Order: sequence, then structure tokens, then C-alpha cells
Amino acid sequence: MGGVAGDGSSRSRVVVVGGGVAGAFLAKPLQFVADVVVIDSKEYFEMPWTELRSMVEPSFSGRTLIKHTDYLSNARIITSSAVGITEDQVLTADGDSITFDYLVIATGHAYSTPKSRDRRLEQFEQDSQKIKSSQSILIVGGGPTGVELAGEIAVDYPEKKVTIVHKGSRLLEFLGPKASKKALHWLTSKKVDVLLGQSVDLNSISEADGAYMTSAGEKIAADCHFVCIGKPLGSSWLQNSVLKDCLNEKGRLMVDECFRVRGRSNIFAIGDITDVPEIKEGYIAQKHSAVVSKNLQLLMKGGKESKLVKYKAASATTIVSLGRKEGVGQFPFGTVIGCLPGRIKSKDLFVEKTRKNLGLDS
Repeated sequence: MGGVAGDGSSRSRVVVVGGGVAGAFLAKPLQFVADVVVIDSKEYFEMPWTELRSMVEPSFSGRTLIKHTDYLSNARIITSSAVGITEDQVLTADGDSITFDYLVIATGHAYSTPKSRDRRLEQFEQDSQKIKSSQSILIVGGGPTGVELAGEIAVDYPEKKVTIVHKGSRLLEFLGPKASKKALHWLTSKKVDVLLGQSVDLNSISEADGAYMTSAGEKIAADCHFVCIGKPLGSSWLQNSVLKDCLNEKGRLMVDECFRVRGRSNIFAIGDITDVPEIKEGYIAQKHSAVVSKNLQLLMKGGKESKLVKYKAASATTIVSLGRKEGVGQFPFGTVIGCLPGRIKSKDLFVEKTRKNLGLDS
């Protein structure tokens, strides 16, 4: 299929690949000043940090899954995956080629979530039923996803036996040792079993048996399991594209301090896919979007490159929820566990704030 025609306006065409946090928060302000096209494999925006709560309480997800058309009234949405890039076009899995003046890549991590919002809501219902009907639950992975899921289950279903198996020597390795220790202590106080330095062979597990073997030969009895290990970066589609030399050894796109992809003046990257040395967080992706929104508006008006906004990597503030009321937070001034980080994040997981920032009802 040939190129997709614009609307005949003289506005610059900005193509945003990825409808996660970075892509959504960039497309929203740009939609009224540019001809914006968003390419995303799903029809909705999902607040990724709310996923674990939604698995335990599916009704929570009603406000966390937002159709792209609900906050983008003046942009074109293509529900497909990008599979390649040329000098001036993005190629999709459906055979479209979308021409761009400016391109922003915001494909973050590769999540295999359903295309339709209704199907995603069903998925949360199924996860919730799985948790409800199980007396014992195995969680594979002790990063933020595994720890938060264990916390949600332990608080809502204290009678259930929860076990975490983590191959690392401590939980939450992306945070400092203090945060790891505090999280471990909190989980064990809630009777969660934590096995460190071990893994589970994911290819040989069978829920039907209800028995799992760890790499250290420990046997775990569990009615069901959830795999909570890190998701791969969403950059494999770039490996044979014109940007293949702009990926570092970890698969991240190398960007300058204005978020331009190395060696390119009209291609930007934001969010988790960038090589900016900082913890990858939703609120940080929003900061990336704000910088690139300003820079694109400057360039589209013919402004000088010397006036481009430069981004300074943030000293990370990270909070990992531990159920509904508590959390462990790593702040620039120190590490805190309990109700303070819980009040900041865990109560509503920034849902109302995020909806408000997208211009939706609070």
C-alpha cells in the first residue's frame, strides 16, 4: 500500500510510534499544532504502574485503560505495530507507509497486551479469578513487578500462601540495598516466602501438577504462578532499519541532551527506550515528553537549534507499592518504608493525577 495522505494542511507531520506514557503525553499537546499520527499496537493507553492492582481488583482498571480517542481528539491513530523505518517513512505491520517530517520513537518495553480495551479488561478479570481460586501462589521474579504483586495479594488475601523466587541476591536490585532489605522485611512480616539466588525453569513448569522445582532443588507447591520478570525493550523492530547503528549494546536508542537520535536532526526518542542514564519511571517519561514537545514546536516554527531545550537526568525518586497503604520509597534524602511513600503512591497509584494530566475528568 502506498503512503497515507495527510489532511492537506501545511502543518508539519509528526509521527509518534508508541502509545505508552511517553507517546501519549507527547501526542496530546502536539495534536493542535501539528498533523499528529500515533502508531500503537493497541487502541488504548494503559497506566503501566497500575497493572498489579488491576490483577487483584479488576474494577480498578476501568479508569486506568483509556482509549487513545478519549484524549486525542485531533490526531490520527493507527492501531498496528511499526515494523521498520526509512529516511522519511514508518512502515507498519498492516502494510501502511506513513510519511513524516518529524518522528518520535516511544516504544518503551515490549508488552504483549491485547489490541482491544475490552479484551484487556477481561484479562484482568481472569487474573483476579486465578488469584481468588488459589490458596497458594508462586511469583517468579523479585523486581518491582513481583514485589508489588506479592504486596497486593498479601494485603488483600492475607490467608493465601505467597512465594517469591528471585534469581538475584536481593529484591529490587535497581534500588539501593536499604530499600531491598526494608521490602524483604515487610514481605516476610506478611508471611510471604522469599527465595533468593534461585530461579524456576519457565519451560518445564506445569500448573496442572501444582509443583515447581527451583534451580537449587527446592520444591514449591503452588496452585498457580505469575511470571514477573523484566520485559524486553521495544527496539527489535529497529535492528534492520536506518537506525540500526543508533542502538547501543543493550538495544537502547542513543540520544543527545535534546532527545534527538544520534546523527539525526528530525528523529527523536523518549521514555524507556533511550540510553539516558536514569531509572526508567512513568513520571520521568512524562518529563521527556515535555522537553520534546517544546523542541518540536520550536523547530516547526523555524526556531534556532541553539534554542532547543536540554534535558538534565533526574536524581531518581522511586516508590514501590506494598499493598494499598504502604510502600518503600528511595528519595534523594534517603530510603523510607511505610505510610509516607504509601500515601504518595499506593492509595490511588496516581490514577486521578494521570487522568487530569491527559485532560480527562478527575
